[in-house]
Amino acid sequence: MCLGIPGQITEITDITNKLAMVNIAGVKRQVNIACIVDETHPIKSCVGDWVLVHVGFAMNRIDEAEAAETLEILQQLAAIQ
Repeated sequence: MCLGIPGQITEITDITNKLAMVNIAGVKRQVNIACIVDETHPIKSCVGDWVLVHVGFAMNRIDEAEAAETLEILQQLAAIQ
């Protein structure tokens, strides 16, 4: 099982290598966005997108409501532990 953490793309850092800065609960990380770009959704249109990040890759785009719900659940799990 893998765990994708929601984050929001804040800037494109390297178009050639498809790298972007993603804000994950206040922590900014550079991730690879190759899995979420195509002809209908080019790299430059990714800023502002919410994505699920796993091991440095944005695996897919999600909507803001799903991201907020997932982050809330993760915060609740952290509080329990």
